[in-house]
Amino acid sequence: MMKTIRIPLLLLASAIALAAPLEASAQTKRATPGFNLFTAEQDVEIGRQSAVEAEKQLRLLNQPNVNRYLGSIISRLAAQAPEPRYPYTIKAVNDASINAFALPGGPMYVNRGLFEAARSEAELAGVLAHEMSHVVLRHGTHQASKAYLSQSGLGILGGLLGKKSGNASQVLNVVGGVGLNVAFLKFGRDDEYQADLLGAEIMAGAGYNPVAMADFFQLLRAEQGRNPGKLETFLSSHPASADRETRIRTQAASLRVSQSREVGGFASLKTSLRRLPAAPTTPGTAVANNNDNNPGPGVPDDGRYDVNVPQPSTRFLQFDQRNGLFTISYPDNWRTYGSDSGYAVSLAPDGGVVETANGQQAMLYGVIVNHYAPFESDTDRRTGSAARSYAPFEDNERWNGSLEDATDDLVRQLIRSNTYLRAQEGQARRELVDGAASYSVILTGRSPVTGQEERVTVVTRGLSDSHVIYALSIVPGNGNDGMAQTFTRMLRSMTVNDEAAHRGAGRGSVRP
Repeated sequence: MMKTIRIPLLLLASAIALAAPLEASAQTKRATPGFNLFTAEQDVEIGRQSAVEAEKQLRLLNQPNVNRYLGSIISRLAAQAPEPRYPYTIKAVNDASINAFALPGGPMYVNRGLFEAARSEAELAGVLAHEMSHVVLRHGTHQASKAYLSQSGLGILGGLLGKKSGNASQVLNVVGGVGLNVAFLKFGRDDEYQADLLGAEIMAGAGYNPVAMADFFQLLRAEQGRNPGKLETFLSSHPASADRETRIRTQAASLRVSQSREVGGFASLKTSLRRLPAAPTTPGTAVANNNDNNPGPGVPDDGRYDVNVPQPSTRFLQFDQRNGLFTISYPDNWRTYGSDSGYAVSLAPDGGVVETANGQQAMLYGVIVNHYAPFESDTDRRTGSAARSYAPFEDNERWNGSLEDATDDLVRQLIRSNTYLRAQEGQARRELVDGAASYSVILTGRSPVTGQEERVTVVTRGLSDSHVIYALSIVPGNGNDGMAQTFTRMLRSMTVNDEAAHRGAGRGSVRP
């Protein structure tokens, strides 16, 4: 028996985005941006291209002795920085404003105004260690990834790509290209906390007392009251908080500072800088990162598709995720679609996936399984919960690390990308998947494209690292009879290896 189904492509926006590889960094507690479309190698190339473009706009100081001195500090810090290892470089900028920034993959810049404001080599090293930490934690490309998702409609990510796959250059084009892109330079408060704490560790390993970082931020607070214009750019991209200095001092007290001599020459270099003509002040450093005229390559078209899909077979095959993260069985009249990297697999019958007018593959009927790291920072998740703008766990007090919290985070991303979908309060059900606590949440809504009710069932299964494995079924409301039994059977067949969650990933294999 064949079914004719009309289903909107807008559903792809949520489904395929969540099939993207959501990889966690090797850092355990300090690297928690949660989502990145780029590899570490791509960070290096993005940084190289961005540096070329940035230096067309920056007034470089071109004082070899200053750059050599800064390079010596960077080398000392980089030797203590955790992986991934990046080819760090640093140049001084002839700008009187107090600022420093780093681009993805390693290029770093420090304004003359910041150098002159620092009172010691350790204070200067503290700022540089902080900026280096943004590179290590990959905050720049994390922010660019979030900007891309918001502008592309979450359309072409994950296992289903099509002709216009979301390569790095296309993603960068959507978020504003390379150079002084605000997507690389402006971070949230949680990113700043992470960079502070990792920066303190790097300082201590390099022989600098991390208290100097807190002392410098205290100095900046005082300077803000006297001359706020000099700090305008720094504060716009590095949001301050009342407890920032306290956090750094607490972290410093727990660290052992390695014995090491300073590079030396800080005072004489400051004196030489004061003898130079006064540096100009350039308002603003970053360019806009939006592209209002480009909706992004992943925005689904408005076409309606008649999809003929067969009833799911009762004979099943087994899919093995290549790095052993999970296995799942599926009907033998379905196909598997996987990405070249990551953990995702999309499973659908013939007719369940179509190629849209914009060249992308859209899943209209089927199941996606993937690993998911919480997308938002702790602060943003708390804010979203307080706003009660989604379901099912708005009132949950157990934040980071709970399955409820991770499920909320996942559901919110689905709702944001498909605003007509809703999760009814109180409808989350406790489940058990491969012996572990799980939840199922049903999202429903009337599609603005077809006018039909649609049904998305999300099942989350907790992992030992506070991430989740999720399974997502996509089906029109009037076509759920065959899918419901099939999806239940698929979930019962699923096995998960918690220890394999971060060993790398790729295509799976199929066996009867």
